[in-house]
Amino acid sequence: MKENLSLNTTLRQQQRLTPLQVKYVRMLEMNAPEIEDEVRRAVDEMPALEAKDEDAPISPESNADSAQDDQTPYYRYAVNNRSASDPYYDVVASAGDHQQTLLETLAEQIGVSDLDDRQRRIALQIIGNLDDNGYITRDLQSIALDVNMADGLDVTPAEVNEVWQKIRTFDPAGVGAVDLRDCLALQLKRMTPTEAVDDAAEIVNHYFDLFSRKQFDRLRAAADLDRERLRNAMDVIRRLNPKPGAAFASGAPGDDSARHVVPDFAVEADGDRLILTSLSRIPDLGIEKSFEADTPITPRAAREGAKMFIRTKRNEAQEFIRIIRMRQETLYRVMQAILKIQRDFFLTGDERDIRPMILKDVAALTGYDLSVISRATTDKYVATSHGIYPLKMLFNERPREDSDASSVQIQHALRDLIDAEDKSAPLSDEALTAALAARGFDIARRTVAKYRERLGLPVARLRKEMK
Repeated sequence: MKENLSLNTTLRQQQRLTPLQVKYVRMLEMNAPEIEDEVRRAVDEMPALEAKDEDAPISPESNADSAQDDQTPYYRYAVNNRSASDPYYDVVASAGDHQQTLLETLAEQIGVSDLDDRQRRIALQIIGNLDDNGYITRDLQSIALDVNMADGLDVTPAEVNEVWQKIRTFDPAGVGAVDLRDCLALQLKRMTPTEAVDDAAEIVNHYFDLFSRKQFDRLRAAADLDRERLRNAMDVIRRLNPKPGAAFASGAPGDDSARHVVPDFAVEADGDRLILTSLSRIPDLGIEKSFEADTPITPRAAREGAKMFIRTKRNEAQEFIRIIRMRQETLYRVMQAILKIQRDFFLTGDERDIRPMILKDVAALTGYDLSVISRATTDKYVATSHGIYPLKMLFNERPREDSDASSVQIQHALRDLIDAEDKSAPLSDEALTAALAARGFDIARRTVAKYRERLGLPVARLRKEMK
């Protein structure tokens, strides 16, 4: 067979990000603390870059009104603080605060217990295998092997079990449980015996499946209880804590209990007028004097290598300053667009006033690509007189193209319906769909189910309660 060699030329277009664009995109994704750290690192590492005024933040070049007012406080809020009446978060005062973890709490109790040194080593291994809720995550055989490998002790599963039973008597009540039923049973054991407590223990220990499925009629018959005794027992069970370890700090990096939100913007209502202020703490950056183009160069430094070094470092610093300004300008323009669309919400603070808004709506006002807007709003926050809100919260789709109702409005209406329902005969998703339609929200049943799940509300069967 004869072989033929040929040369073909193909023309195609391909988009590639320049190094400047790659850096810009990376910095756009950073939240306020991260970009502050990035600027601080750059000032330390780039010899040609300097912070001219630590207290003067960089303002977007497009709008002079975005400059930060010197009187505006730099608010830092706890991540779960959304109340306008709460005091502003003092990051300096809280820096020294330390919320004790579950592991530390249990380790202290081990230290003052009557366990000997060998048992304490086993106990420390056991508590290291508890999850954030206080449940044990490994079997005793595996923990015994871990102790043997870590401490060189010849430990048996029976010894581990003995220590584990001791830990199950520690605070918080329910710690060391293997599952939810075990956790509730441990807590009931510590309660003062009464008829209601005894009935609750009977239900948890022997009829937990019926209880978890809320099949009250079958449960009442199986446990041989009248309605009053069953109701009292259920009240006892509802007061128990299904996650005894959740009240403690997890100690994990990035844990929300220890993380603080730093707003990027503040919005203040002055009558019908909204004032947008950048809360950026990035200092005004400039080129260090010895790297400026018109700086006289000494004869010794006039070598080509020195000139190249000065030119390279100066360009590097100028590029960094340009990227920072591009980031600030982008964030400000995106926030302006959001403010225009969600004006009613910023005036009232009522989440029911949040209008339908998707990335395309902001893109239409700013001219930015959808990916830019997504990055510009991720992990960014705005402080208002009503509280502090993530920008992503303000985005919500229209359930129907021909509707002006937002998903937030529908979810509020859905929650109102479920809150007002007869708990002994809760509304099914079909009934909720019909009730929402009566209020003017014409959406599909599957959409109702999606919003119900998003609100963390169970199906009707699991919302059922005793009369």
